[in-house]
Amino acid sequence: MESTLTAIELTGTVDKQRKLRLDDLLPIAGPRRVRVIVLYSLDEEWNETEWLQAAARNPAFEYLKDAAEDIYTLADGKSLYDEA
Repeated sequence: MESTLTAIELTGTVDKQRKLRLDDLLPIAGPRRVRVIVLYSLDEEWNETEWLQAAARNPAFEYLKDAAEDIYTLADGKSLYDEA
């Protein structure tokens, strides 16, 4: 029986013990076996611009271009600045 695989993308860090530490929780419930593909740069670190550009080109976010996903306006939420 063939199984369909679903992909998600998260960021993380490989620590000194060579263990992968994710920046966020996985959006799936466990326990569950998964397959992991690790992509890394030969450079020491990616800067913020490189991360943003990689995310912008990632097809996983294509749905955000749909007008139906544009549900917030500048009037939503509160200011980040402390007015005190």
